[in-house]
Amino acid sequence: MKSFFDLSTPAKRFRFVAVLEAITWLALLIAMFFKWVLGHTEAVQVPGMVHGIVFVIFVLTTLVTHFALKWSPKVTLLALISSIPPFGTLVFEWWARRSGHLAELSDESADKPVALAS
Repeated sequence: MKSFFDLSTPAKRFRFVAVLEAITWLALLIAMFFKWVLGHTEAVQVPGMVHGIVFVIFVLTTLVTHFALKWSPKVTLLALISSIPPFGTLVFEWWARRSGHLAELSDESADKPVALAS
């Protein structure tokens, strides 16, 4: 968790935005419950707008990551499609990390502490 807010690389930025997109999906789903089940029609205004903004940021981040990490068109298309179903970005991020598409996040040695030279 200590490195979750480290946005120093394209892979880390992609992971951050993918998680943020999933969180805003959850907020929108909760708001839709309030709108359609409980009748509060205004419930989706703010979560809907926030999710829309984060969705656009996710698409832009995916395109930047595509060029930075030299993703194939297939991987990029899968990343873009993952933003459609709720929590799909989390599934894609997990798959991309495990299959080596997220650079240093895919390298298990990146999580190990680095010894400082004296």
